Amino acid sequence: MLFPLGLGTALSLMGDATLYTVLPTHTADAGITLAGVGILLGINRAVRLFTNGPAGIAYDRFPRRWLFLSALFLGALSTAVYAATQGFWPLLAGRLLWGIAWSGIWVGGATMIMDVAATQERGRWTGLYQIWFFGGGAIGALGGGVLTDLLGYAPAMWIGSALTAVGGLVALFLLPETSGVRELAAANRVNNPHTSGPELVSAKASRLELKSNGELKLAVTLQGVNRFVVSGVISGTIGLMIQDWLQSTGVALGVATVTGIVMAGRTLLGMVAAPLAGTLSDRKSSRWTVVTWSLVIGATGMGLLAWGGPVSLLAGVGTVAISSGSLQSLATALTGDSTGPSQRGRAIGLLYTAGDFGSAIGPSMAYALLPLIGLRTIYLLCGVLFLISLSLVLGFFVRQRAHMSATQASRG
Repeated sequence: MLFPLGLGTALSLMGDATLYTVLPTHTADAGITLAGVGILLGINRAVRLFTNGPAGIAYDRFPRRWLFLSALFLGALSTAVYAATQGFWPLLAGRLLWGIAWSGIWVGGATMIMDVAATQERGRWTGLYQIWFFGGGAIGALGGGVLTDLLGYAPAMWIGSALTAVGGLVALFLLPETSGVRELAAANRVNNPHTSGPELVSAKASRLELKSNGELKLAVTLQGVNRFVVSGVISGTIGLMIQDWLQSTGVALGVATVTGIVMAGRTLLGMVAAPLAGTLSDRKSSRWTVVTWSLVIGATGMGLLAWGGPVSLLAGVGTVAISSGSLQSLATALTGDSTGPSQRGRAIGLLYTAGDFGSAIGPSMAYALLPLIGLRTIYLLCGVLFLISLSLVLGFFVRQRAHMSATQASRG
């Protein structure tokens, strides 16, 4: 089940990753001006703020498999639009289609993973699914760039569209429906007298109760902070830090080349960290222990980035990548822990909306603050965000322990 789900997700990223890589340098081929690049590359994230929620509701109400397949083929269509058209407005339409498709793919994929993963294996399954995501983005960026250089902009996009369609075909033949699995699991939990906590309450309820679900609120907060810092601020500004270092040392390397190497290394570390953190959280009595260490590592990494210098910069990027990959996996697993099968689509939609919002506003906030406080101070403030998140997690953990102790005392 993981293979067709993961492969479909990875191949769906071929067109999007290629566009991020080549559009800024192939504006003439796309028929746009440089001023339109930022809008086209960001509009898909903006539209997901409005489509993640409806996608989650749809996955809660209808068979998962056909929604996921529809999203994959819609993604192939969006990439075909990039290949077949020129000009700002057709490309804008393609990017809007991709935003809708990715809501269906990403929300649906995570929801289906939650269906089939037992509680004691949820972290590992989530981490393994993240590998497909990271791998698809990395291969799409590298392969799309190479294909564009060899064949041209439009042929590379056609190949990306075809690969996404292949992923859809593989899922069509191999991906099973998981709604029966979730219904059986819900029945077992409701009928099991030893089951308790928010997951049982959620399984019986039809409405997603965010206010009373502290675990879900924290998972959503962690996702938002993580994506804001890593996908927003760092991804949008790390090239500036590398440029300053290269200019100060006189090293004869291109800024884009070094930035690409650093970002690729970050992706690989995230791929490794996600399943390891997820598996470790399965073996611990609480995922929050692994979350705590991930936040400490993230705050340390931001401090290293702010310190400056080549060794500190590389160490900072590496530690933040480990933290980010871990938190992305753990936030998804925690969402599955804190909600029942009938609500997971909506909960995952909420989780990814928080992440998309954070990654969307991160670059603009960073560049607005840049002339006022400088890049190193911005990185330090991001480290503070990790520490604030850590304090929230520790506070929740203490309250949870106190509640469990009080419950045991009352029973005794």
